[in-house]
Amino acid sequence: MEQTFASRVTRLLDSQGLPGNESWAKTPAVAFHSDWHAENPDPERKTQVRLLWSPDCLFVRFDCRYREIFAYEGTAGRRDKLWMRDVAEVFIRPETGEPKHYKEFEISPNGDWLDLDISPGNKSVLLCEIKSRVVLDPGQRTWTAELGIPMSCLTDAFDPGERWRLNFFRIEGPEPNRFYSAWIPTYTPQPNFHVPEVFGTLYLR
Repeated sequence: MEQTFASRVTRLLDSQGLPGNESWAKTPAVAFHSDWHAENPDPERKTQVRLLWSPDCLFVRFDCRYREIFAYEGTAGRRDKLWMRDVAEVFIRPETGEPKHYKEFEISPNGDWLDLDISPGNKSVLLCEIKSRVVLDPGQRTWTAELGIPMSCLTDAFDPGERWRLNFFRIEGPEPNRFYSAWIPTYTPQPNFHVPEVFGTLYLR
């Protein structure tokens, strides 16, 4: 089973309530650039993901290379059906939780984001007090997105010794050449990230 780690934040957060670059540099990254079948590698769409944590918040950072930007126009904020445009996503649940009940968090290159509660036959908006930041660099063809997710949105009783199950994804571009990439492949016939059986393991340290 694939695994990754989140380091505890030891420095003060910045004015936006997010970690600074020195904190991010001290936690390991996972990277992927192949599709949900682990095929068609495209380094120009590489995604790196890092995680940090505090007792109050889980922080996720996506560093994304891109070929094109396909995003909604308008003011950044919570947006329904965000997955219809470019997004980076994390699906996550406590290891001891119901295997098919997990949380989904998405963020786009223009700063839109979405927080969802997913269980069999049900999908609802969490309405978390998310902290977020996105930096787009057209010259380098990269975008970097950070999310601060309250622990209260992830679990009713946070335990730093508990393991978590999760997966990371990216979607880029319009159909018919839309690119669906995954850290851990789901191998479904059509693009489908909702396969909790393949989630990897996250350790807090």
